[in-house]
Amino acid sequence: MRSFPADLTRTQQEWNATYRQLAERPGRTELRRRLYRLSSRLFFHPYWQHRRPNPAAWWELRALERPATDLPERSHR
Repeated sequence: MRSFPADLTRTQQEWNATYRQLAERPGRTELRRRLYRLSSRLFFHPYWQHRRPNPAAWWELRALERPATDLPERSHR
């Protein structure tokens, strides 16, 4: 598992929480705007400056807040 900067993981956790709130209360403009801002902060974070994020890196970053039992099995080929 990769080691991500603390501010990047914090932003991802905020993104996850905002996404859950939006799922519970769809149509909330302020939540959609916050999700958009957080998405931009995640994608353009300096951590990715020299290595563009690949799907595996995004998956690991998003999975940080979930307990191991909640993670789906992934097959590595």
